[in-house]
Amino acid sequence: MQLRPDKPWTPLTAEAVARLPGQLGVYQIADADGAVVHINYAGGRSRFGLRSALEDELAARPAGHRFRVEINMQYMTRYQELLMLHQADTGSLPRDNAANPPPRLGRLSPR
Repeated sequence: MQLRPDKPWTPLTAEAVARLPGQLGVYQIADADGAVVHINYAGGRSRFGLRSALEDELAARPAGHRFRVEINMQYMTRYQELLMLHQADTGSLPRDNAANPPPRLGRLSPR
């Protein structure tokens, strides 16, 4: 697995979310300009995994957002890794994660 996600972005629509599997994993949300605004995960307490997590995102966000997912059983580790990678690349957490940062986040030096 690569450190940086390379899957294409998908428009955050009801049709696209309905096609998602009910599996555990992580996801990223980008705004219309392509900036990552949120990184999160669908864990063991998610009703239907990634599908229900992205349904919640769809209900909370205006049109124009995009998403990409990674199915991953070690979703917490990958979630933290994606946050650390974003912070290393940009100098800050994504906008929505910065409002409620995780309690302990290490540092990653991917270069």
